[in-house]
Amino acid sequence: MTTKLMSKTLKAIQIIALKAKEDPKCKFTSLIHLLTEDFLKECFRELKRRKSPGIDGITVSEYEKRLDENVADLIARLKGKQYKPKPVKRVYIPKPNGDKRPLGIPAVEDKIVQMAIKKILEAIFEPDFIDTSYGFRPNRSCHDALEQIDKIIMNCPVNFIVDMDISKFFDTVNHNI
Repeated sequence: MTTKLMSKTLKAIQIIALKAKEDPKCKFTSLIHLLTEDFLKECFRELKRRKSPGIDGITVSEYEKRLDENVADLIARLKGKQYKPKPVKRVYIPKPNGDKRPLGIPAVEDKIVQMAIKKILEAIFEPDFIDTSYGFRPNRSCHDALEQIDKIIMNCPVNFIVDMDISKFFDTVNHNI
């Protein structure tokens, strides 16, 4: 039965993706009906098991022990507009140069909601991206981008290659502008 319900959610997302592709000006105003218990459980199953817990200390295994009740409660809060994500746990990972890179660890429940929303938004906006965009896209990686650059360099005259890393850009950009 779960497969049947899941296929309904996946079909609905596919229909939304098709509508978004066919009509780029289409505005989707209500998508909460896609956040079903079965869909959120499927998102839960995709979580990595051995990751650190968020600020609440709840691990994926602990959340799973009461999965049905936890997801039912989550759905009720989402649909009742009572859901509030927990603060992200901040840890610092050492970098090779001695600096530390900040890392945010969301709570398990927030990861589930994030994944569900990501899947829905991806279905809507993925058709809008150009084919040569690789960052944070499904089935694309930096390795794919490098492979494409290699093909271009080997087959076309290239005068310049610029490699840029904007260090701490979001820490230094003027957010008021």
